[in-house]
Amino acid sequence: MTKVGPVLRNNEETKAIVEGIKKDTDGEVEVIDRRAYIRVESEDHCVITQDTLDELLGVGAVEVPGGIEEKLSSFKGYIKPQSDKVEFVSDVADTKID
Repeated sequence: MTKVGPVLRNNEETKAIVEGIKKDTDGEVEVIDRRAYIRVESEDHCVITQDTLDELLGVGAVEVPGGIEEKLSSFKGYIKPQSDKVEFVSDVADTKID
């Protein structure tokens, strides 16, 4: 198993994004606060959906795809942006769009 997930600039909006990731990701989500940035990790799969972002931040406050990627300092794993969610996965084969 491999840990994957985003590294986000630390601000008020980011805190809501982290809460959304915790809500949308199956399994345990680890959050490491380094003051200037927040690292979010989970085993093999980490996800945030547009519906959750709209619920937490207001409709259209952060768009998927694109909005989350703009807030990244870095990420671990592979990123799979889709029209309704952004996923971070451990295997490049999982980045194929269905």
